[in-house]
Amino acid sequence: MKGFSGFPAGKVHFTPLPNLFFSKLLPAIDDLAELKVTLHIFWLLHQKKGYPRYVSRRELEADGGLLGGLREPGQKPEECLGQALERAVARGTLLHVMALRRGPSTPLRAGSGQAQQGDERDDWYFMNTDVGRRTVDKILRGELELDATILPSEVRLEVERPNIFVLYEQNVGLLTPLIAEELRDAEKTYPADWIEEAFKIAVEHNARHWRYVRRVLERWATEGKDSEKARRDSEEDRRRYIEGKYAEYIEH
Repeated sequence: MKGFSGFPAGKVHFTPLPNLFFSKLLPAIDDLAELKVTLHIFWLLHQKKGYPRYVSRRELEADGGLLGGLREPGQKPEECLGQALERAVARGTLLHVMALRRGPSTPLRAGSGQAQQGDERDDWYFMNTDVGRRTVDKILRGELELDATILPSEVRLEVERPNIFVLYEQNVGLLTPLIAEELRDAEKTYPADWIEEAFKIAVEHNARHWRYVRRVLERWATEGKDSEKARRDSEEDRRRYIEGKYAEYIEH
Protein backbone atom coordinates (compact mmCIF):
# COMPACT_ATOMS: atom_id res chain seq x y z
CA MET A 1 0.00 0.00 0.00
CA LYS A 2 1.37 3.38 -1.03
CA GLY A 3 1.68 5.71 1.94
CA PHE A 4 0.43 9.29 2.14
CA SER A 5 3.09 11.88 2.92
CA GLY A 6 0.64 14.22 4.64
CA PHE A 7 -0.83 17.59 3.80
CA PRO A 8 1.78 20.23 2.94
CA ALA A 9 2.53 23.31 4.97
CA GLY A 10 1.13 26.62 3.87
CA LYS A 11 -2.03 27.31 1.93
CA VAL A 12 -4.18 24.22 1.35
CA HIS A 13 -7.42 24.29 -0.65
CA PHE A 14 -10.55 22.79 0.90
CA THR A 15 -13.79 21.33 -0.44
CA PRO A 16 -16.81 22.11 1.77
CA LEU A 17 -19.30 19.36 2.62
CA PRO A 18 -22.77 19.85 4.13
CA ASN A 19 -23.14 18.69 7.73
CA LEU A 20 -26.03 16.49 6.55
CA PHE A 21 -23.52 14.49 4.55
CA PHE A 22 -21.92 13.30 7.78
CA SER A 23 -25.11 12.88 9.81
CA LYS A 24 -27.40 11.36 7.15
CA LEU A 25 -25.56 10.18 4.05
CA LEU A 26 -22.28 8.81 5.36
CA PRO A 27 -23.87 6.38 7.86
CA ALA A 28 -26.22 5.11 5.13
CA ILE A 29 -23.67 4.56 2.33
CA ASP A 30 -22.54 0.94 2.47
CA ASP A 31 -20.68 0.76 -0.85
CA LEU A 32 -17.09 2.01 -1.09
CA ALA A 33 -17.32 2.90 -4.79
CA GLU A 34 -20.47 4.95 -4.18
CA LEU A 35 -18.73 6.83 -1.39
CA LYS A 36 -15.65 7.54 -3.53
CA VAL A 37 -17.72 8.74 -6.50
CA THR A 38 -19.97 10.89 -4.30
CA LEU A 39 -17.01 12.64 -2.68
CA HIS A 40 -15.28 13.04 -6.05
CA ILE A 41 -18.36 14.74 -7.51
CA PHE A 42 -18.54 17.11 -4.53
CA TRP A 43 -14.93 18.02 -5.26
CA LEU A 44 -15.47 18.49 -9.01
CA LEU A 45 -18.60 20.61 -8.57
CA HIS A 46 -16.80 22.87 -6.08
CA GLN A 47 -14.14 23.62 -8.71
CA LYS A 48 -16.58 24.47 -11.48
CA LYS A 49 -17.46 28.01 -12.45
CA GLY A 50 -20.55 29.47 -14.03
CA TYR A 51 -24.06 28.06 -14.27
CA PRO A 52 -25.34 25.39 -14.44
CA ARG A 53 -22.86 23.28 -12.53
CA TYR A 54 -22.95 19.57 -13.23
CA VAL A 55 -20.57 16.67 -13.80
CA SER A 56 -20.86 14.58 -16.95
CA ARG A 57 -20.39 10.83 -17.21
CA ARG A 58 -17.76 11.37 -19.89
CA GLU A 59 -15.83 13.66 -17.57
CA LEU A 60 -15.81 10.98 -14.88
CA GLU A 61 -14.80 8.22 -17.30
CA ALA A 62 -11.84 10.33 -18.45
CA ASP A 63 -10.61 10.81 -14.89
CA GLY A 64 -7.78 8.32 -14.47
CA GLY A 65 -7.36 9.03 -10.78
CA LEU A 66 -11.00 8.25 -10.05
CA LEU A 67 -11.10 5.11 -12.18
CA GLY A 68 -7.84 3.89 -10.66
CA GLY A 69 -9.52 3.86 -7.25
CA LEU A 70 -12.55 1.93 -8.49
CA ARG A 71 -10.81 -1.24 -9.62
CA GLU A 72 -12.53 -4.44 -8.49
CA PRO A 73 -11.61 -8.05 -9.39
CA GLY A 74 -13.56 -9.18 -12.44
CA GLN A 75 -15.01 -5.72 -13.17
CA LYS A 76 -13.93 -2.87 -15.37
CA PRO A 77 -13.55 0.49 -13.60
CA GLU A 78 -16.20 1.96 -15.92
CA GLU A 79 -18.67 -0.68 -14.72
CA CYS A 80 -17.90 0.13 -11.09
CA LEU A 81 -18.40 3.82 -11.87
CA GLY A 82 -21.78 3.15 -13.47
CA GLN A 83 -22.98 1.10 -10.51
CA ALA A 84 -21.77 3.73 -8.05
CA LEU A 85 -23.61 6.47 -9.93
CA GLU A 86 -26.79 4.39 -9.99
CA ARG A 87 -26.58 3.89 -6.25
CA ALA A 88 -26.02 7.60 -5.61
CA VAL A 89 -29.00 8.52 -7.79
CA ALA A 90 -31.25 5.91 -6.18
CA ARG A 91 -30.21 7.14 -2.74
CA GLY A 92 -31.15 10.69 -3.70
CA THR A 93 -27.67 12.17 -3.43
CA LEU A 94 -27.48 12.98 -7.14
CA LEU A 95 -29.94 14.01 -9.82
CA HIS A 96 -29.39 12.38 -13.21
CA VAL A 97 -30.27 14.07 -16.49
CA MET A 98 -29.84 12.20 -19.78
CA ALA A 99 -29.45 14.22 -22.98
CA LEU A 100 -29.56 12.75 -26.47
CA ARG A 101 -27.72 14.94 -28.92
CA ARG A 102 -27.77 14.66 -32.69
CA GLY A 103 -24.54 14.79 -34.66
CA PRO A 104 -23.25 18.21 -35.78
CA SER A 105 -24.82 17.92 -39.24
CA THR A 106 -28.21 16.71 -38.00
CA PRO A 107 -30.34 19.10 -35.93
CA LEU A 108 -31.92 17.86 -32.75
CA ARG A 109 -35.69 17.53 -32.72
CA ALA A 110 -37.85 17.68 -29.65
CA GLY A 111 -39.53 14.36 -28.89
CA SER A 112 -37.48 12.66 -31.60
CA GLY A 113 -37.85 9.24 -29.95
CA GLN A 114 -35.21 6.56 -30.32
CA ALA A 115 -31.56 7.19 -30.94
CA GLN A 116 -30.35 7.48 -34.52
CA GLN A 117 -26.99 6.94 -36.13
CA GLY A 118 -24.61 9.70 -35.11
CA ASP A 119 -26.43 10.47 -31.86
CA GLU A 120 -24.35 11.09 -28.78
CA ARG A 121 -25.66 10.34 -25.31
CA ASP A 122 -24.49 12.48 -22.46
CA ASP A 123 -25.29 11.92 -18.78
CA TRP A 124 -25.25 14.87 -16.41
CA TYR A 125 -25.19 14.63 -12.63
CA PHE A 126 -26.35 17.44 -10.35
CA MET A 127 -26.08 17.45 -6.58
CA ASN A 128 -29.52 17.06 -5.01
CA THR A 129 -29.54 20.50 -3.41
CA ASP A 130 -32.12 23.25 -3.72
CA VAL A 131 -30.07 24.84 -6.50
CA GLY A 132 -29.64 21.48 -8.24
CA ARG A 133 -33.35 20.69 -8.11
CA ARG A 134 -34.34 24.12 -9.44
CA THR A 135 -31.75 23.83 -12.22
CA VAL A 136 -33.02 20.44 -13.36
CA ASP A 137 -36.59 21.71 -13.24
CA LYS A 138 -35.64 24.64 -15.49
CA ILE A 139 -33.96 22.25 -17.93
CA LEU A 140 -37.04 20.04 -18.06
CA ARG A 141 -39.27 23.06 -18.69
CA GLY A 142 -36.97 24.32 -21.43
CA GLU A 143 -36.08 27.51 -19.56
CA LEU A 144 -32.32 27.06 -19.47
CA GLU A 145 -29.86 27.44 -22.32
CA LEU A 146 -27.41 24.57 -22.01
CA ASP A 147 -24.68 25.74 -24.37
CA ALA A 148 -24.10 27.84 -27.49
CA THR A 149 -25.29 25.25 -29.99
CA ILE A 150 -28.12 23.31 -28.32
CA LEU A 151 -31.47 24.72 -27.27
CA PRO A 152 -33.28 23.26 -24.25
CA SER A 153 -36.30 22.30 -26.36
CA GLU A 154 -34.03 20.16 -28.53
CA VAL A 155 -32.72 17.95 -25.74
CA ARG A 156 -34.47 14.80 -24.56
CA LEU A 157 -34.14 14.70 -20.80
CA GLU A 158 -34.95 12.16 -18.13
CA VAL A 159 -34.67 12.56 -14.37
CA GLU A 160 -34.44 9.43 -12.25
CA ARG A 161 -36.59 9.59 -9.13
CA PRO A 162 -35.43 8.14 -5.83
CA ASN A 163 -37.03 4.74 -5.32
CA ILE A 164 -39.66 4.15 -2.67
CA PHE A 165 -37.21 2.61 -0.19
CA VAL A 166 -34.96 5.68 -0.29
CA LEU A 167 -38.00 7.95 0.11
CA TYR A 168 -39.12 5.95 3.14
CA GLU A 169 -35.72 6.01 4.84
CA GLN A 170 -35.25 9.72 4.15
CA ASN A 171 -38.68 10.79 5.36
CA VAL A 172 -39.96 8.16 7.81
CA GLY A 173 -37.25 5.94 9.28
CA LEU A 174 -35.50 2.60 9.10
CA LEU A 175 -37.06 -0.14 7.00
CA THR A 176 -38.49 -3.30 8.52
CA PRO A 177 -39.19 -6.50 6.53
CA LEU A 178 -42.94 -5.99 6.86
CA ILE A 179 -42.82 -2.38 5.68
CA ALA A 180 -40.45 -3.32 2.85
CA GLU A 181 -43.03 -5.78 1.51
CA GLU A 182 -45.75 -3.12 1.63
CA LEU A 183 -43.48 -0.68 -0.17
CA ARG A 184 -42.81 -3.19 -2.95
CA ASP A 185 -46.54 -3.65 -3.45
CA ALA A 186 -47.12 0.11 -3.49
CA GLU A 187 -44.34 0.64 -6.03
CA LYS A 188 -46.07 -1.83 -8.37
CA THR A 189 -49.49 -0.23 -7.82
CA TYR A 190 -48.96 3.54 -7.97
CA PRO A 191 -47.02 5.85 -10.34
CA ALA A 192 -43.60 6.98 -9.12
CA ASP A 193 -44.58 10.66 -9.13
CA TRP A 194 -47.63 9.88 -6.93
CA ILE A 195 -45.44 8.09 -4.40
CA GLU A 196 -42.92 10.91 -4.28
CA GLU A 197 -45.65 13.54 -3.89
CA ALA A 198 -47.43 11.53 -1.18
CA PHE A 199 -44.22 11.41 0.88
CA LYS A 200 -43.80 15.15 0.34
CA ILE A 201 -47.34 15.79 1.60
CA ALA A 202 -46.69 13.62 4.66
CA VAL A 203 -43.62 15.70 5.50
CA GLU A 204 -45.42 19.01 4.93
CA HIS A 205 -48.29 17.87 7.16
CA ASN A 206 -45.92 16.59 9.84
CA ALA A 207 -47.35 13.09 9.43
CA ARG A 208 -44.20 11.05 8.82
CA HIS A 209 -45.75 7.61 8.85
CA TRP A 210 -46.24 5.01 6.12
CA ARG A 211 -49.90 4.55 7.06
CA TYR A 212 -50.55 8.17 6.19
CA VAL A 213 -48.64 7.97 2.87
CA ARG A 214 -50.48 4.78 1.95
CA ARG A 215 -53.82 6.36 2.79
CA VAL A 216 -53.07 9.35 0.54
CA LEU A 217 -52.26 7.02 -2.34
CA GLU A 218 -55.41 4.99 -1.77
CA ARG A 219 -57.52 8.16 -1.76
CA TRP A 220 -56.01 9.31 -5.03
CA ALA A 221 -56.60 5.94 -6.64
CA THR A 222 -60.30 5.85 -5.70
CA GLU A 223 -61.31 9.52 -5.77
CA GLY A 224 -58.91 11.07 -8.27
CA LYS A 225 -55.59 12.62 -7.39
CA ASP A 226 -56.61 16.26 -7.85
CA SER A 227 -60.20 16.11 -6.63
CA GLU A 228 -61.42 18.43 -3.89
CA LYS A 229 -62.75 15.47 -1.92
CA ALA A 230 -59.36 13.76 -1.95
CA ARG A 231 -57.74 16.92 -0.57
CA ARG A 232 -60.34 17.23 2.19
CA ASP A 233 -59.98 13.57 3.11
CA SER A 234 -56.20 13.89 3.22
CA GLU A 235 -56.52 16.76 5.69
CA GLU A 236 -58.89 14.69 7.84
CA ASP A 237 -56.41 11.82 7.77
CA ARG A 238 -53.66 14.21 8.83
CA ARG A 239 -55.62 15.36 11.90
CA ARG A 240 -56.42 11.78 12.83
CA TYR A 241 -52.77 10.74 12.66
CA ILE A 242 -51.52 13.84 14.48
CA GLU A 243 -54.16 13.76 17.23
CA GLY A 244 -55.29 10.12 17.28
CA LYS A 245 -53.80 6.82 18.31
CA TYR A 246 -50.84 7.13 15.90
CA ALA A 247 -49.76 10.48 17.35
CA GLU A 248 -46.96 8.91 19.40
CA TYR A 249 -45.29 7.73 16.17
CA ILE A 250 -45.31 11.14 14.54
CA GLU A 251 -42.40 13.52 14.84
CA HIS A 252 -43.58 16.97 16.00
